[in-house]
Amino acid sequence: MTEFWLISAPGEKTCQQTWDTLMTATTRTNNLSTNNKFNIPDLKVGTLDVLVGLSDELAKLDAFVESVVKKVAQYMADVLEDSRDKVQENLLANGVDLVTYVTRFQWDMAKYPIKQSLKNISEIITKAITQIDNDLKARASAYNNLKGNLQNLERKNAGSLLTRSLADIVKKDDFVLDSEYLITMLVVVPKTNYNDWQRTYETLAEMVVPRSTNLLFEDQDSGLFTVTLFRKAIDDFRLKARENKFMLRDFQYNEEEMKADKEEMTRLSTDKKKQFGPLVRWLKVNFSEAFIAWIHIKALRVFVESVLRYGLPVNFQAMLLQPNKKNMKKLREVLNDLYKHLDSGAAAIIDQSTMDIPGLNLSQQEYYPYVYYKIDCNLLDFK
Repeated sequence: MTEFWLISAPGEKTCQQTWDTLMTATTRTNNLSTNNKFNIPDLKVGTLDVLVGLSDELAKLDAFVESVVKKVAQYMADVLEDSRDKVQENLLANGVDLVTYVTRFQWDMAKYPIKQSLKNISEIITKAITQIDNDLKARASAYNNLKGNLQNLERKNAGSLLTRSLADIVKKDDFVLDSEYLITMLVVVPKTNYNDWQRTYETLAEMVVPRSTNLLFEDQDSGLFTVTLFRKAIDDFRLKARENKFMLRDFQYNEEEMKADKEEMTRLSTDKKKQFGPLVRWLKVNFSEAFIAWIHIKALRVFVESVLRYGLPVNFQAMLLQPNKKNMKKLREVLNDLYKHLDSGAAAIIDQSTMDIPGLNLSQQEYYPYVYYKIDCNLLDFK
């Protein structure tokens, strides 16, 4: 379970008392959640107007940064391909796993100086994450193009004998080349028809060179045979061959073209290997940056919302709850009982949402008497 509930409640006589009350209600008498204090420093409050405006801006910024965090995580999984099981060990924040980072959160004073206004801090985050998002698009586009071109070539080398590249299969010695009259053709013959081919190929048209067939290559279903004949007999031979389920490949032996194909494959494969390491390193570094920024936004939102709800002077305790999955509903009820005095309107909404009133869907609003935000560390679509 990697879902956390980040909540705040006003300080009672002290913030420690608020913490003790929560612990008593959720852990000491039952096993509803694992709790940690969530340390938010003394940030600059600013004016009420600024706080109200910032509340909306931070909600949008939260959604944007979360989307970038998920995009970087998902692209890491895509790049690792067959090593997807290693993706979680690469998704770290400040060198530790995400749960550890969130539960031991400390504000990064160097990145986000608390002497700056809340607005400035949110702008620092916006600028940094927008840059990561743009860089990700550019890097992903370049790497995906390279990967796509390589996959196309690999498909050409691995398809059926009717379509695949023959550069690794045929040799110069397999063909009669530079003859005015003779030509060597390639024919794909189903394995079940080998005997028919050997018995009939010389008689499919006039002017087929006797005993000129050789089996060059087999896949699961078919074999690739050569046959040499006079050029003027090609059309007759093709027609009769098709009637007998033998398919001619349109192929002209060209050493330069085949060499270029092989070199292109090698070049793309080498380029992909060269780019893989730096790309994974970039994804690791920028995933960490984005995730750290995201949790700082959650901290900013808790601070702003707590000041707006509980007033000045600043006096609240931020707390991180990791709910026990089986007891989530019970935990919500306990929190409601604990804090319903803070906002009777919100408590009434919750009471109504627990009843099935047709046409009334208030449970989706996620508004509670206490400040509440969800943090979900499960960032990948696949499990």
